[in-house]
Amino acid sequence: MNVDFPFSFGTNGRTAGTSDDDHIRDLIQQVLFTAPGERVNRPDFGSGLLRLVFAPNSDELAAATQFLVQGALQQWLGDLIEVNDVQVDNSDSSLFVEVHYTIRRTQQRDVARFNRGGEAL
Repeated sequence: MNVDFPFSFGTNGRTAGTSDDDHIRDLIQQVLFTAPGERVNRPDFGSGLLRLVFAPNSDELAAATQFLVQGALQQWLGDLIEVNDVQVDNSDSSLFVEVHYTIRRTQQRDVARFNRGGEAL
């Protein structure tokens, strides 16, 4: 059983669990929205994506975000997933990140979508 993220309790009063596929998506979200230095025992964990929240939205920001996301996912989850593509859309004042990946264990392809605030779409 994988612990669900964010941590919560299930209907049985125990720690809520999640499927393997949802667990991988949770891990991607944790890598993307954890700031380096935030975790005590892993000070270099994360991507620093939230530092870009106050940056002006532009094509340059989208390109930087794409490289930042791809690098962080390859570094921290490279043994679990193969990152096939990262697409960043900067529409109006919003920034959307879409990660296309393959789960190495099952060879199943999936897509995870997030907005600039860290919400999964």
